[in-house]
Amino acid sequence: MDHPRRRFAAILVATSILVVGCTSSPPDNSAQQPQPQPQPGQPPAASSADGAGDPYYPKDGNGGYDVADYNVSISYDPATGILDGDTTISAKATAELTKFNLDLIGFEVTAVDVDGKPAKAGREGEHELVITPPSPVAKDATFSTRVRYKGKPEMQDDGQLGTNGWQKTKSGGAFVAGEPHSATFWFPANDHPRDKATFRLSARVPSAWSVVSIGREEPSTTDNGWTTFRWVEQTRLATYLTTVAIDKWTFDRSALSDGTPVVSAYAPGVENKKQLESRLPEILEFLSSKFGPYPQKAAGGIYLNEDIGFALETQGRPIYAKWSNLETVVHENAHQWFGDSVSVDTWADICLNECFASYAQWLWAEAKDSKQNLDQRYRSAVDKVRTREAYWANKLYGMGAGNEFHGVYDKGILAMHALRRQLGEDAFNRVLKEWPATRKDSNASWPQFEEFVQKIANQDLRGFFDAWFRGDKIPADQYLYPGSLRG
Repeated sequence: MDHPRRRFAAILVATSILVVGCTSSPPDNSAQQPQPQPQPGQPPAASSADGAGDPYYPKDGNGGYDVADYNVSISYDPATGILDGDTTISAKATAELTKFNLDLIGFEVTAVDVDGKPAKAGREGEHELVITPPSPVAKDATFSTRVRYKGKPEMQDDGQLGTNGWQKTKSGGAFVAGEPHSATFWFPANDHPRDKATFRLSARVPSAWSVVSIGREEPSTTDNGWTTFRWVEQTRLATYLTTVAIDKWTFDRSALSDGTPVVSAYAPGVENKKQLESRLPEILEFLSSKFGPYPQKAAGGIYLNEDIGFALETQGRPIYAKWSNLETVVHENAHQWFGDSVSVDTWADICLNECFASYAQWLWAEAKDSKQNLDQRYRSAVDKVRTREAYWANKLYGMGAGNEFHGVYDKGILAMHALRRQLGEDAFNRVLKEWPATRKDSNASWPQFEEFVQKIANQDLRGFFDAWFRGDKIPADQYLYPGSLRG
């Protein structure tokens, strides 16, 4: 995810880094320490738990099953704003299920089937859809759940970086985006990054409109004034990395040098973004040289004509706000390794996504601008924020619920550059490639990353990590100016 205030700080070459949001919460030892977590799809206690065990968002996700695939079918008429949904979820039970939960915000649920037989469904809390199958689902059994639903999709105005969920566009179309929540504003899901699954979409709209999503594009069909667009993502993903966008798109289709299909879409009024997107092959080639082979099966971009509060790394095809620039495209595509391929275990681990993607912009600047001196850029930035207690108070790990995005875009960049100088070039470059390769298509925690780096570097880095990532004060000089930053 990228944010305009973070983007503005980068434009100033980090000589005037802005503080995003307020200071972090008081120290919370339970948040700072690694917590024992259930495996993907497993509950912390009961077989049908209404949460995946994330201490920051305890009601996100659910226990008792592991999703393999989402098959989402929607019909949407921009004139009425009504969405008809029909989603089938294929999963494996990790415990015997006499009932289980899905996450879904809003809508009238008209029917639920489990393995083709009618099931009972009720609502609890803000987003829990509680399903009672006609007979218990046995542990280790694979099963399918079909949910049919209808209504006007909702949005949430209190997202940390802006509005999340389903939003209308200037042209009368619609799109969905948000982090940590977006998927369940338009289809039922096990809504936590731990439970990654494949995704396919069939979206039916009046034929004057078109639909873009993630994954590979499949042939569309037209019938009686309506067109159905189809998209398939075969690489497992976290639910918030899905999207659907309905507008009168201008499409560009091409391929990378290895044959990976590229589909980019431009909303009315932002066709000038084609020049920016034309650099995508160059960007992906550069990022691949740093992070290893491109981990997705499709590429491209979705360019909105909307001043939303963020751009988002929707898998293989990021969704961009109107203000997005070259640095934003670099940032969101770096997420294809850090955040999309390697996803967080809990939301406390968000630096694994944002600190890396933000530092990718510095790597790009270093490679493309011969005048860039990142050590000088770093020292200048530190000088500007040295006395800003609120800046240093934003923890990069164990930051507390609701504070996940407060430090990762600015302090996170400095922390990554300091880590680079602490490790040295060889070890740091190994980390950049070996971490996403080792954890490809899986989840990881920040403590696991710390352990991984210490093995690569053959150093005891506990003091460094505590000072930069777990601390809420300016690091001591030995950690603030490691390696070539001294002097």
